[in-house]
Amino acid sequence: MTHLGQEQYYYEMGNRIKLRRKELHIMQYELAEKLDISNNHISSIENGKEKPSLDLFISLCEELHVTPDYLLLGSMHANNIPLDIVDGLRLCSQDDIELTRQFVELLIRRNKH
Repeated sequence: MTHLGQEQYYYEMGNRIKLRRKELHIMQYELAEKLDISNNHISSIENGKEKPSLDLFISLCEELHVTPDYLLLGSMHANNIPLDIVDGLRLCSQDDIELTRQFVELLIRRNKH
C-alpha cells in the first residue's frame, strides 16, 4: 500500500469512528474520557492524522459497539448478515440451523421471481 493509500485508509477509518460516535450521541470529549486519552488524540484519530494503538482500537470497538470489520472496512455485518442474526444462530440446534438454511433457500427462490 502506498503512503497516500495509507493516509486515505486512516482517514476513512477515522470518519467511521466519528460517524458511529455521532450515531450514539457521544461527544468527542466524552469518548476521549471513556478511553482515557486526550480530546486532541481522538480528534487526530477521527481526522486520520494518527493511528490508534491496538489496545485503543479494541477499546474503540467496545465503546462504539462495533466490530473491528466496521472500523477497518466499513462493514458492520459479517458477510452482510446482521450480527444479531448470526449471534442468534449460534444458540440454535443443528436441526434449527438446517431449517433456517431451507427457509433462506425458499426466500431466494421466491425473490428470483
